[in-house]
Amino acid sequence: MSDTATRTRTRLPRLAGLVGIAAAAIVAPFVSGWESGGKQHLTAYRDIVGVWTICDGDTANVKPGMVETAAGCELRLDRQLAAHAAPVLACTPALKGHPNQLAAAISLAYNIGTNGYCGSTVARRFNADDWSGACDAFLMWNKAGGRVVQGLVNRRRAERDLCRKDLP
Repeated sequence: MSDTATRTRTRLPRLAGLVGIAAAAIVAPFVSGWESGGKQHLTAYRDIVGVWTICDGDTANVKPGMVETAAGCELRLDRQLAAHAAPVLACTPALKGHPNQLAAAISLAYNIGTNGYCGSTVARRFNADDWSGACDAFLMWNKAGGRVVQGLVNRRRAERDLCRKDLP
């Protein structure tokens, strides 16, 4: 077993149990890199649209002045990614066994919410077996607060590129 797989199983047990070690090993660092720019935010802050956020983009039960540890951030990421992965798999079951596409879909759902993802063109195209079209549809989700945000444009391109890897 690779070092990455061992670390993923140890550090992200809920997520790895739900989506498999391969997808968990892809999605956790991918999301963390986009949400925190490689540096976890141990103190709560307001994001681009004013939502209280901590760690790797976690908004669940975050309050002003809240402080977290690095280990706490890892636990929060595991819980949040698993909480987003379950609905992604429920509304796009064909993603099971396709770690790159699943990781990209979980990343999108983590950022836009599972309801947004499950009602999206991305999900509809995956369910219609239009894998390439689904990957391209990631690019539609480039706005925050009603305006195009370059960081989201960049993230969606990266998600689309991840989604296109090893297409079925």
